[in-house]
Amino acid sequence: MTEPQDAIRLSRLPSGLTVVTERMERVETVSFGAYVATGSRHETAAENGVSHFLEHMAFKGTERRSAAAIAEEIEAVGGHLNAYTAREQTAYYAKVLKEDTALAVDIIGDILTHSSFAPEELERERGVILQEIGQANDTPDDIIFDRFQEAAYPDQPLGRPVLGPEDGIRAMPRGVLTGYMRRQYPASNIVVAAAGALDHAGIVALTERHFADLPAPEAAAAEAGRYRGGEFREARDLDQVHIVLGFPSVGYGDADYYPTLLLSTLLGGGMSSRLFQEVREKRGLVYSVYSFTQPFADGGLFGIYAGTGEAEAAELMPVTLEELRKVQREVTEAELARARAQVKASLLMSLESTGSRCEQLARQLQVFGRVVPTAETVAKLAAVTLDDVRRAAVRHFRATPTLAVMGPGERVPALAAVTEALAA
Repeated sequence: MTEPQDAIRLSRLPSGLTVVTERMERVETVSFGAYVATGSRHETAAENGVSHFLEHMAFKGTERRSAAAIAEEIEAVGGHLNAYTAREQTAYYAKVLKEDTALAVDIIGDILTHSSFAPEELERERGVILQEIGQANDTPDDIIFDRFQEAAYPDQPLGRPVLGPEDGIRAMPRGVLTGYMRRQYPASNIVVAAAGALDHAGIVALTERHFADLPAPEAAAAEAGRYRGGEFREARDLDQVHIVLGFPSVGYGDADYYPTLLLSTLLGGGMSSRLFQEVREKRGLVYSVYSFTQPFADGGLFGIYAGTGEAEAAELMPVTLEELRKVQREVTEAELARARAQVKASLLMSLESTGSRCEQLARQLQVFGRVVPTAETVAKLAAVTLDDVRRAAVRHFRATPTLAVMGPGERVPALAAVTEALAA
């Protein structure tokens, strides 16, 4: 059930870079990643989208590798190279056979310390990102979450989209990218994580060699998030109405973090959840309905997504709000046990993936300052009581809501009516 603690090793280099590894027996691969504690919430309004732009440019050439060479070298050994940008983290990672570990460390170190940002590549990738923004805007069950985030955190970094605005990306000069990288990519702001068939000392030595040229200053801190709540509506000619209803929630270190996680699971986390059973199975109002939590370093969001037809929209919201009222009053031992089993199984299954383990190790160090033993997490889940879940429900569903609606949503009640119904 738990990882052997002697398999996890941690080193902090003189540069400020943190290196964490986990040796996993009976695997033939290594996942290696550099996890930078920066994302869209660290950007100013003028540079919104720069974190994601940087992630794209990382693979477009260095001082000694062209964009094609980066792709060819990793694929020549059957490896995989990828990256992602979130609101609080940007990650660059690779998975290779164990004998090719040195190549993976070399390539990721190279793109983080010697990217060339060639003008022709920058313009080409600018066009790719604009295409990505256009695709997101054409995908309502995707872009609705950005609109929800903007309504919850208006006029501040935490509410801005990861991809950035089209006009901003079109106008963003090379100097914004290089300046942001110097400011937000110092060694002290990065955790290097590796998991699989590895030797810790070997990973440390490779990291010292290939990450030696990271900048030294401390990264700028993020602006604190200030949840305000609000309403977003956009009428579109769509077959479905896309709805996200949400509330201010808890961060990773909050005492209600685990009760909130289990609340979300039993409310809308699976086929046996309350919302799935009541809204879809019993009433046939939706194809998709689920709840989610989005924790940040300082607070978070709890949300419910549903996609429904125009005719069904009027019935959907009252049914959903009734479930939110019910869960504040009564939670059964059986549904809490199911939720606990789902979360526990997901956690333990993720330990079998070298990539997932890398990400967990890095995130725990950046959030908690330590690697959290799996047994500790399982014990905290086991300690959550029915009263804890009900308390979390009251805390969330009596707070100021945020509502985002896209599509033919005339029958979806206004935010004021939703607020009044929840208070009843």
